[in-house]
Amino acid sequence: MAVRGRLGLVVAGGTGVAVLVAGCSGSGGSGELASNETATVTITPGNGSASVKPDSPIEVKASNTTLENVTVRGEGVSITGKLSADRRTWRSDRTLTPGASYTVTAQSRHDGKPATATSTFTTLKPARTLSVIDVTPNLKGEKVGVGMPIMVRFNRPVADRAAVERVLRVTPEKPVEGAWRWIASDQVIYRTRTYWAPHQKVRFSARLAGVPAGKGVYGTKDIDQTISIGAAQITTGNISKHRMTVTRDGKKLRTVPFSAGNGQTREYTTTSGVHLLMEKASPVKMISPGRKKGDLGYYETVVNYAVRFSSSGEYTHAAPWSVGSQGYANVSHGCLNLSTANAKWYYDIMQRGDVLKLTGSDREVEWNNGWSFWQESFADWKKGSALS
Repeated sequence: MAVRGRLGLVVAGGTGVAVLVAGCSGSGGSGELASNETATVTITPGNGSASVKPDSPIEVKASNTTLENVTVRGEGVSITGKLSADRRTWRSDRTLTPGASYTVTAQSRHDGKPATATSTFTTLKPARTLSVIDVTPNLKGEKVGVGMPIMVRFNRPVADRAAVERVLRVTPEKPVEGAWRWIASDQVIYRTRTYWAPHQKVRFSARLAGVPAGKGVYGTKDIDQTISIGAAQITTGNISKHRMTVTRDGKKLRTVPFSAGNGQTREYTTTSGVHLLMEKASPVKMISPGRKKGDLGYYETVVNYAVRFSSSGEYTHAAPWSVGSQGYANVSHGCLNLSTANAKWYYDIMQRGDVLKLTGSDREVEWNNGWSFWQESFADWKKGSALS
């Protein structure tokens, strides 16, 4: 036992307990310690603890004294907590990093006398861990369209989806309601009720470190990413009328004639519905779907200034061979054929997540064909949340 002056400090080995010992008798009625009464600070996990579960809380409790301050330092994520109104208890407010070492320091005071208790422990290093392997959008310096979803992919299937979804946060500068939907066991997507307001920053964060993802799997580290929303670029087109109009922040930029799918087969019918622009490339090789060389209708064509808007092979692209049909007839294999000048212009201004609304065909785009998530009502979209 170590005693300092009339009110001493004892740190009991392996327990994380600091004990203030009375060196003289007192009345006990004015906050002073009575004879044989001790003031203690207990830290859990105790000093020297090993393989502590990452989702176990850190707790500090004071008896016959009050807490002045509690700090946690370690190799993993930063840990903060909340002190009770009576300053007798403190509890961490998040999970811990797996396989890390932490030191808790608790400072207390009784009758003007300070004392410090510490506890150093290590957390469990699990055999299997969960981490984020991709967040889209993720291109450096990229501005995205107002329809852009946030797509998160994990390194393994998530057993406890609710636990993981609870630590996912989306914070736009201009608030709008949104919801997560699990489209696969390892992928979850965030979509808003209405389009993002343009020209703002959106912060995505995942406090994943230490989160129990089910079946003994724990999250490894937090993720924090800022997404830039650009101008509201909206394209509306009528397939039967062979034209589309492009607006930016509500102002018309250009009306573009096109030639859409000829409709002879389902795959040659351009889809109606709300699409998002997904990517662009120049050149792109186009190959007939479901056909091989020698089959009737097989084709293999290289096109320039291609902007994808579905996973089933629909693009806007330059088609100088069909300029005479653009604005008048649908003769393509499902893409929107544009003049070279218009295709390049659209290619140059596009942002991933820009909205392309098409009407006028009898083939509706599926909600999970590419990024056509706006085909779902928001009420139906929310049903895919693990927290709904």
